[in-house]
Amino acid sequence: MLVACWSPKGGSGTTVVAVLTALSFARASAPRAGGAVLVDLAGDVPAALGIPEPDGPGLAEWLGASGDVGVEPLRRLEHDIGHGLSLLWRGVASASGSAPMRAEDLAAVLAADERVVVADCGRAERSPGRELARGATVSLCVLRPCYLALRRALDAGARPSGVVLVNEPFRSLHRRDVEEVLGVPVWAEIDYDPALARAVDAGLLASRRPRAAERAVEQVRRAVAA
Repeated sequence: MLVACWSPKGGSGTTVVAVLTALSFARASAPRAGGAVLVDLAGDVPAALGIPEPDGPGLAEWLGASGDVGVEPLRRLEHDIGHGLSLLWRGVASASGSAPMRAEDLAAVLAADERVVVADCGRAERSPGRELARGATVSLCVLRPCYLALRRALDAGARPSGVVLVNEPFRSLHRRDVEEVLGVPVWAEIDYDPALARAVDAGLLASRRPRAAERAVEQVRRAVAA
């Protein structure tokens, strides 16, 4: 199963939601199932987890390779980062210039994995995040209740399965507005929480997660698994 987390605008919290969702699936996975895989297309996952960027090639190199590149070469790029998670990191070069055809291959390979794969696709207007959002088993739009973000979500070219709404104080738009505009359900709401922001800034997202965010992500996991 491939769960693609994406947003129409940067700074919406996509990386945080992707990491928390992957951790939730890893905890729920039986040990024999091999945990979960976290795919980092935006390049921010190591910093959010407080780990150094892996050495060696990553997704950008896989996407840029010529010839037949299958699942086994991709699996050899995984890094065990603890917590039941394997990380496929972005790579040395940016993956944003990859050809759509190769990005579609990546989506197909990840979706066929017997483990749950959660991808931080960043902004869905860019390749390969765009192709992963379109080819995922579950397409999860991470959105702030912002009029400009809603407009971009409608034009993103990837219809989400559900929405994670990151609530901010003093916004005029709410859950019902988002559901009416996008025509898909809001699966979970995460309120702006300084404690969550501090955990991200300190690189402690894997070990210091506010309970409210944990409950919201559990709602996402149950909706995905349903």
